[in-house]
Amino acid sequence: MSDLIERISVNAQSSVRIDCGNILRFDPFVLKDEPHDADVIFITHAHHDHFSALDLKKVSKPDTLYVAPSSMRADLDSAGFKNHILVEPGESGEALGFKFTAVPAYNIGRPFHTKESRWVGYVVEIGGEKVYVSGDTDGLEENSSLGVDIAIIPIGGKFTMDAAGAAEFINKLEPKIAIPTHFGGMLGNTSADREFIAKVKPTVRVVRKLILENKSGGIFAASCQNKAVFR
Repeated sequence: MSDLIERISVNAQSSVRIDCGNILRFDPFVLKDEPHDADVIFITHAHHDHFSALDLKKVSKPDTLYVAPSSMRADLDSAGFKNHILVEPGESGEALGFKFTAVPAYNIGRPFHTKESRWVGYVVEIGGEKVYVSGDTDGLEENSSLGVDIAIIPIGGKFTMDAAGAAEFINKLEPKIAIPTHFGGMLGNTSADREFIAKVKPTVRVVRKLILENKSGGIFAASCQNKAVFR
């Protein structure tokens, strides 16, 4: 495994930044600064903690490229984000030379993220490695054989799979590294990462990038330390 894992950060929820020469961001949210550094921004769905126009503007540049579900065309246009690639689940494309595939992201038997919304996660190829950023989803059988190296998935329950379900999904997916996100704060269960780690099989390395600084501060007290915490 390359040093790519060291260049991935999570500042809150599922707000992911990858520095791979270009800056790739996924669902930017509750950013303290305005770096205007994003070359490509991948948006998974329309909920406010994943599509925050305020935070998108903090990381955008004049030539930033946005990748988003086709069902979000009106959301992007009304917010002024015109330079976009729109995708359906299952579609592949390329953004600034980075090949990607949009994969399904939805809940099973719950109303928060419906299959009919056609929201997505992304598998992005970076330097010969495949990184999966799932968006808000349950552990879908149709995504269990994506063949990825790094999987970044929610574990908080309530709106997504919980720690046990996420571990079961990761044990089927078998990435080299798993990064748990979208737990604690308003999602409850600040110890979800510990349960997740305990249930993931030892052949998968778990890296904790989302650090909750205190239990009362919720997601707004979440930060990413420079040095990742490994199992």
